[in-house]
Amino acid sequence: MNGNKMISEIFEKVRKNKPLVHHITNWVTIYDCANMTRAFGALPVMAHAKEESGDMAAIASSLVLNIGTLTPELIDSMIIAGKSANKKGIPIVLDAVGVGATKLRDDSALRLLKEIKINIIKGNSSEIAKLAGMNVTTRGVESTKVDANLVDVAKNLANKYSSTAVITGKQDIVTDGKKVYLINNGHAMMGLMVGTGCMAASIIGAFAGVEKDYAKAAACALSCYGIAGELAAAKSHGPGSFHENFYDEVYNLDSDKINKMARVEEI
Repeated sequence: MNGNKMISEIFEKVRKNKPLVHHITNWVTIYDCANMTRAFGALPVMAHAKEESGDMAAIASSLVLNIGTLTPELIDSMIIAGKSANKKGIPIVLDAVGVGATKLRDDSALRLLKEIKINIIKGNSSEIAKLAGMNVTTRGVESTKVDANLVDVAKNLANKYSSTAVITGKQDIVTDGKKVYLINNGHAMMGLMVGTGCMAASIIGAFAGVEKDYAKAAACALSCYGIAGELAAAKSHGPGSFHENFYDEVYNLDSDKINKMARVEEI
């Protein structure tokens, strides 16, 4: 990646182009995902019914699928939307929430990966490790320790599905199986608020809607998202004030802040 200027340029494209991000997401964080997408300058739409999910995906800039509160009917709707997006060449982000915790989640994620082309697969370390074929468990939706090199785990998954793999955590990892980005932006306070992972997937979707190099799009999205988290944490006293400040810092984010604060390493 050619420095922080590249990150700020893709950020400005999101603000200028206002990509439409179609979500089929979970009910716990749906409002936060919509508002965070809007604060970044993109346009969120939530269309879950199978009777319209395909039509909505066809006019979107990207599609974000989140299995946090899944049902079999919701997975059916995701597949309809995904096939529509595939037909139009619209990027799809899968947030594999809770994979490794239950058989339904594991089977549903694998069904999505089998029946539609997923461009970006996002999860925490244990979710991604499980999809990569490792014998790990996830504690509800929280990551557990993975006894492996996480860069190798992400690369294995990316190569397995010819996709971009994203592991979020203290240091975010993004890879398309060849190039690898390590993102060192963010703050521990982000982990105190339910939904920060889901919102990250939304923002990755927004950036993928304007940048066809999906590894680069995901890395840039996570860096900008993390910068806003750092700025919000500096003026917050706990998760309540952080929640409010986070939205404000995203809204007030600009190229100057990104150029000064982005910490992305390509290895």
